[in-house]
Amino acid sequence: MQNTREELPGRAGFDGYGSFRQRHTARYYMHRVQESLTTRVSKLVCAICLALLLIIGMVTFILWISLRPHRPRIHVRDFSIPGLAQANGLENARVVFNATTRNPNQSIGIYYDALQATLYYDDQSIGGTPLLFPFYQQPKNTTTLSGVLSGATLTVNNQRWMQFQSDRSQGTVIFRLDITSTIRFKVSTWSSKRHRLHAHCDVGVGPDGSIFASYRDRRCPVYFT
Repeated sequence: MQNTREELPGRAGFDGYGSFRQRHTARYYMHRVQESLTTRVSKLVCAICLALLLIIGMVTFILWISLRPHRPRIHVRDFSIPGLAQANGLENARVVFNATTRNPNQSIGIYYDALQATLYYDDQSIGGTPLLFPFYQQPKNTTTLSGVLSGATLTVNNQRWMQFQSDRSQGTVIFRLDITSTIRFKVSTWSSKRHRLHAHCDVGVGPDGSIFASYRDRRCPVYFT
């Protein structure tokens, strides 16, 4: 009589050829499929999240580059002291200058409060004058700033004039023209907070009182406080 052995599902056993064979239940295979699907879905979700973060980061970087405000560019175009060659020129002392401020931004406007110019010699203020009333500057626009210092706006005494003459005898008189204002940047309907702008413009004039070519159109360092 032939012996038979009933193999229970999910148990390991030997087949008729003596080979070891592992049998699993349907529940086991369903669990494996569920685990595989869960892993794939998790990986897909992670990939989508990473892709979205990358896209958002790139868009943010591009917007930051395109909308990042650039400081105004200020240049001294002309500067002169008529009468500097005269020993008694103090009585008619005058400083005449022209400067420009340019908005280099592509799509950002600039609101200026009143601009003020102050002239320094040997780090001492020798005069000042207002330049422009508050105004709005369009993107990619240049505004001319003209000023004259004389009389009450130019505080030069006889001793200071003699110092000018001493430097003139050596070939160069160096001044510093400071231009200050409070500005705001404007993008569409949004305006930034106020920034205090300072521009320091070194200016050298020759014995005739006219600006040297090496100082003409030189870009002035600009910083905020």
